Amino acid sequence: MSRAWGFAVALVVTAMAMADEPRYTEGAATFQANCVVCHRATGAGNPGLAPPVIADAPHFAETAEGRRQLAMTVLYGMYGEITVAERRYNFKMPEFSRFDDAQLADVLNYVVFDLGHADAALSPMTPDDVARERANAVDGAAVRAHRATVATAKP
Repeated sequence: MSRAWGFAVALVVTAMAMADEPRYTEGAATFQANCVVCHRATGAGNPGLAPPVIADAPHFAETAEGRRQLAMTVLYGMYGEITVAERRYNFKMPEFSRFDDAQLADVLNYVVFDLGHADAALSPMTPDDVARERANAVDGAAVRAHRATVATAKP
């Protein structure tokens, strides 16, 4: 094998390994500790239990109302029936308001970018995005109602 060929192979292997490393490592750790039981490590969800977070989160992050939905969901949880990727779920997601705004923004960015592979040109969620929703507390039913309006407007 030529030296140039060996170098090219090494670059490809390195790039593949880096693609598996999360960009949002703090968000990944928080997700692994709190979300994988229901949503699985890949974010693909558990049929009959919890929806895939990777189905809608990248699309929601593209709009102001979708970003509000993401922050509301992690802050206040959600309960009631929803449809995700043509499957129905009726579950109660707990609220995670005990985490600070930066931690929740990191979790959302991990879901949107690392798991959901959203376009890198999309602006990441910020602690201020989360703080704005924290200032307007709602319950899980209101989060679900808001989601219904955002999901129907999804591109």
